[in-house]
Amino acid sequence: MKIVAIIPARYASTRFPGKPLVDIAGKSMIQRVVERVSACKGLIAVLVATDDERIRAHVESLGYRAIMTGAHHVSGTDRCREALHLSGIDADAVINIQGDEPFVEPAQIEQLIELIARPGAAIATLAKPITSAALLTDPSKVKVVLSKSGAALYFSRQPIPYRRDIPIADWLNGQTYYKHLGLYAFRSAVLNEVCSLAPSPLELAESLEQLRWLENGYAIHVGITTIETPAIDTPEDLQAVLPMYFPGFIT
Repeated sequence: MKIVAIIPARYASTRFPGKPLVDIAGKSMIQRVVERVSACKGLIAVLVATDDERIRAHVESLGYRAIMTGAHHVSGTDRCREALHLSGIDADAVINIQGDEPFVEPAQIEQLIELIARPGAAIATLAKPITSAALLTDPSKVKVVLSKSGAALYFSRQPIPYRRDIPIADWLNGQTYYKHLGLYAFRSAVLNEVCSLAPSPLELAESLEQLRWLENGYAIHVGITTIETPAIDTPEDLQAVLPMYFPGFIT
């Protein structure tokens, strides 16, 4: 199977402008993402999809391939579809890795590659068991519930399932909750299809595009990982995780 990794990277982040080019211990954020993705087995190409000339020039100066896409995209999924089309690469599947995942583990991407290569697979993603009550109740952390076969039943910013008559402090006792990780794999034809769908009521209610896919009947297979890879949404996020990966580093 021919699989391409695409990394959407925007410069104009509201909470962290210029985020892909920020320095992390001597390398830009986007460089760290591309290097980690490029270390994966099973990929025929790694592309950065951007709408900013500064990011394109930087990525190409490092020897990697960047694709200039439109500035109108509202999601990384839409940007991935355009980048795949413009690349001219005939790929069977696409792995979507966000440009703010500088600590993504190659093993996670290889797990997605294995999932999307299964016969009949359309969309795949990852989830990690939740071990903290604070994380369980954090609406910025998306939760997912699974079927017995490992397919996603629903995604929510709220803790799901709701455990009636049990104090929320005890919900992790006897029940496994999962945090969704924002890594996706799509069959190429399915990527085209889901990007052509109109926003759905559930998606608009929770502000989660994957609910659009579920609401339109697409199965999302979820692989379970124990690896934690923090995304960087704000400068504070970066400062918080730097000591974990670069002990003693001072910005």
